Amino acid sequence: MGKIIAIANQKGGVGKTTTSVNLAASLGVLEKKVLLIDADPQANASSGLGIDVESVEIGTYQILEHSHSPKEAIIKCSAPNVDVIPSHIDLVAIEIELVDKENREYMLKKALESIKEEYDYIIIDCAPSLGLLTLNALTAADSVIIPIQCEYFALEGLGKLLNTIKSIQKIHNPDLDIEGLLLTMFDSRLRLSNQVVEEVQKHFNDMVFDTIIQRNVKLSEAPSFGESIINFDATSKGAINYLHLAQEVIKKNSK
Repeated sequence: MGKIIAIANQKGGVGKTTTSVNLAASLGVLEKKVLLIDADPQANASSGLGIDVESVEIGTYQILEHSHSPKEAIIKCSAPNVDVIPSHIDLVAIEIELVDKENREYMLKKALESIKEEYDYIIIDCAPSLGLLTLNALTAADSVIIPIQCEYFALEGLGKLLNTIKSIQKIHNPDLDIEGLLLTMFDSRLRLSNQVVEEVQKHFNDMVFDTIIQRNVKLSEAPSFGESIINFDATSKGAINYLHLAQEVIKKNSK
């Protein structure tokens, strides 16, 4: 049965989408069958894998509404072994539309029941907020990866996210685990980057992935070509980092 991993942090610009796309692609290259769900109205994970967002007719919005099944929303993309359920700007409206619905936090969980067993991993790229979309993702997920940028305000807001995870564990999803904290945008030349790494490792010990995602120009160029870093430049530092992360995730889940 597939493992559902949400990539979440309410802070924007910490590498959530970059991680979602490239972790999915790396797991695919390592011969795992992967489904990437774009649960962010900005739809960057969809366009980052070459999907024309404007032409999306069935996506995350429709499966949350339960007007279409996940199977109808799945699109093949350029990354091997990776399927995508794309997003569209329409997804902005879902928070308002679900507000009066009964069991509104369980809409995604319920929708994914029919396809969970068809994949080794289902990766959910969450929106940069702690709204109903992220709540649905965390209720549906088995675990969560939290990307943390190696910068001054890195730990700001992390407490709030961890409290949200605790309350979801208590009320909606007692089986939700923290897969790990992922340090991103690391620049070894900066003393601050090194201090953030030390600080996070000191506070969170085993919760922190061994893999650290380094700053890499190729990583920021790849989405504009609609490709993962693995397809765009498999020898780049970014590709090597994400392959290591994928291996770490596989190893962790094979115990």
